[in-house]
Amino acid sequence: MHDSPCGQEQLIAQFGRIDIYLFDQLLRGRLTTEMRVLDAGCGSGRNAHYLMRCGADVFGIDADPRHVERIQSLAKELQPGLPESNFQAGDLSDLPFSDGHFDFVICSAVLHFADDERHFEAMIHEMWRVLKRGGVFFARLASTIGIEDRVIHSRDRWHSLPDGSERFLVDEPYLLRITAEIGGELLDPLKTTNVQNLRAMTTWVLGKPGVSRSRG
Repeated sequence: MHDSPCGQEQLIAQFGRIDIYLFDQLLRGRLTTEMRVLDAGCGSGRNAHYLMRCGADVFGIDADPRHVERIQSLAKELQPGLPESNFQAGDLSDLPFSDGHFDFVICSAVLHFADDERHFEAMIHEMWRVLKRGGVFFARLASTIGIEDRVIHSRDRWHSLPDGSERFLVDEPYLLRITAEIGGELLDPLKTTNVQNLRAMTTWVLGKPGVSRSRG
């Protein structure tokens, strides 16, 4: 059988291995390739692949310098004009960007590695600071939602999960409290995927109220 024009290889070439829940934001028009986007905890660039390929002004930061090198190489391949300096090694609790610099901030599968509540909230406040008014914050992170009786508390918000991993886990009241504290607006209800009672991943999408500012 011959591959169709929309076969797996063609889809990966176009979209990379983008988080399907982030792809939903693309389909709904909240994330566009005309935006300036920060991939916070960018890894090797799976969520930035499509955006770079389509010419978006993409920035990335990651704690692992090896990941930064990989996304810089990917950027050279997909969008040669994108400055290498757009991608840096660093901690999300101390971002090297000015206030309101980004239209959209992505933070996928990163926040559940926070050291403790203080570190988690510092990361949230920094990402919120660099998001412009009218911008969108998208996060996917591990939670206790739906598996409360299956996790074992160890310290702070760290828990052992049935899949054998240990993560910093949030719950609905905590996310709603943080949302209120930073003045965010839930663009979608909190949505949680329960993976056969082994772990739960919550999608948290916020809008920053106010009129979007022009880039400057």
